[in-house]
Amino acid sequence: MPNIDLLSMHKQFLNNHIKKGGIVADFTMGNGHDTAWLAEAVGEEGHVYAFDIQQAALDSTRARLQSAGLADRCTLILDSHANALDYIHEPICAGVFNLGYLPGGDRTKTTLHESTRTAVEAAISLVDRDGIILVAVYPGHEEGTIEGNMLDEMLSKLDRRKFSVSRLRIINSPTSPFFFAIERH
Repeated sequence: MPNIDLLSMHKQFLNNHIKKGGIVADFTMGNGHDTAWLAEAVGEEGHVYAFDIQQAALDSTRARLQSAGLADRCTLILDSHANALDYIHEPICAGVFNLGYLPGGDRTKTTLHESTRTAVEAAISLVDRDGIILVAVYPGHEEGTIEGNMLDEMLSKLDRRKFSVSRLRIINSPTSPFFFAIERH
């Protein structure tokens, strides 16, 4: 029986919205895998804004981008994603969040529901028509469960005439990651 690959689904959703030359945001850069993928997807004329609060994340991402020849397409920001509106002043065609902790890093440093709420609200305000915001949630730790519940409540209140919100989750595995797709009409 095949397993559902949420990461592949994540990218399928993004591919339907990212345009060459587009502006995108990686609201949780981590080790830079999504940042690099987004930089490839927008092409030479596009741009990626990427956020993290940990210097190790920024350093790892910078090295990844430089080795792939993608650094000039990206602005790496050592600040909370909650402050996105201080840095991004144009519409984005896509935004990505991978909540939780830095892979391979300190598991006590996680995204927090308060700043996540502010960041997702900012992302929603920035997303252009026919754009998408994807938010991956990791409920395997206490704050991840809180974030997932908060987002479920918050996103269910968005105007359905302006946004379509989906939640993709493996329902018989309650601690598995899941994601929200917020598409603007």
